Amino acid sequence: MTYMPESAAAAAAGDVIEEMEELIKPGVLKTFLSALPEKAMNLGIRVLLAVLVFLIGVQLIKLIRSIIRKSMKRANVEVGAVQFVDSFLKAAMYIILVLTIASSFGLDAASIVAVLGSAGVAIGLAVQGSLSNLAGGVLLLILKPFKVGDYIKEDSSGKEGTVTEIQIFYTKLLTFDNQTVILPNGSLANNSLINVSAEPHRRMDIKIGISYKADLKKAKDVLLQVLETDEKTSKDKDRLVFVDELAESAVILGVRCWFAQEDFWSGKWRITENCKLALDEAGIEIPYNQLDVHVKNV
Repeated sequence: MTYMPESAAAAAAGDVIEEMEELIKPGVLKTFLSALPEKAMNLGIRVLLAVLVFLIGVQLIKLIRSIIRKSMKRANVEVGAVQFVDSFLKAAMYIILVLTIASSFGLDAASIVAVLGSAGVAIGLAVQGSLSNLAGGVLLLILKPFKVGDYIKEDSSGKEGTVTEIQIFYTKLLTFDNQTVILPNGSLANNSLINVSAEPHRRMDIKIGISYKADLKKAKDVLLQVLETDEKTSKDKDRLVFVDELAESAVILGVRCWFAQEDFWSGKWRITENCKLALDEAGIEIPYNQLDVHVKNV
């Protein structure tokens, strides 16, 4: 605690009293009160102008974003890159607009930037997750492991779906049951993922068990006929039926063919159903798990 001599304290108190007396003099107080409405009006006008500038700025930002989006689409830029650039420009232009309005109230933009720069370490620690997502978004834009419309599976969380948006900090996926999954770009850039739809064709594999008493060659011919008669299977790729496993209660047959990406799921469901119907028609049993017990008289 700093000790202040009595003389210094008395002098400071005297200065304060003099300033208060000066303020409450009739002439000074009258001048202050007479100038108060004008100052309030000036402040109100500046606030209205700031609101007007903000509204005009918002419309200009929308116009600029629209022009840039259309220009990038005409240049055949990928949808993901268009979305990323659009979200980045939106954030940057809103920051510029806010700084512009703040400067009209006497705040120096350079001073604000200097303060933010000096506090950069603290800000960086506070938003390191967001910065990681921003860097991940830039990497996704440059490396292009997937694009809008691709079906991906993310290994760390097990999330999967069709990519609908690639933003600055996150990527949106749409699942089969119409749910939106939001994944941070940092995790997508730093973890392994599977791009299911990167290639134009996708292989379908299903396994079907038949009884050990069934005619194996007949079963293979029946299943191969199902593949050959299906119109959506790729005719220039292998269509195979093979013995995949000799299980405890059944002979497991593998059924393999190829579909175009857009036909994969409907084709898989159709082939699975047609295989069951064809085996039933041919009298070939698809067994359930069973255990044979042999009783031996001693």
